[in-house]
Amino acid sequence: MRYLLGLILLAFPFAELFLLISLADAYGWWLLFYLVVVGFLGLQLIRGEKLLMTAKMMQSLTSGGNPVKTMIGSARNMVAGVLLIIPGIITDIIAVVLLLIPIKQFNQQNANNTTSQNEQAFQQAQYQQQPNVGAANDDVIEGEYKHVPDDHEKK
Repeated sequence: MRYLLGLILLAFPFAELFLLISLADAYGWWLLFYLVVVGFLGLQLIRGEKLLMTAKMMQSLTSGGNPVKTMIGSARNMVAGVLLIIPGIITDIIAVVLLLIPIKQFNQQNANNTTSQNEQAFQQAQYQQQPNVGAANDDVIEGEYKHVPDDHEKK
């Protein structure tokens, strides 16, 4: 089994090179154009994922989702971007298949229920920890006033 995996890893670059040569012979410069465009798309995929990774993570945490699934989705997109940058048709096919595999998202209704339950538990715990000690600003006195001008202000 170990030798079979090694043989596949050794044969992969030769298969990729053979396929590139045969396609270059058939399509010429169009293959070069395809490789440049796909490489650029892979680079853009990596850049976009790098910029959006923290935002996706924060959104997942605030909605009560699973941050591990978000990390796996980001890692999958990064690997697909690297595979798209590598020149070759087989790596491009692997990248597209990798991008098409769906990652199950956390059920939003369950996330909302879990979030509301967590908020209720947090509020109850906060209420139990702090006894009723009054307002935070005890030195504030509310009232009305009326300005009465002095004798020297009337002149």
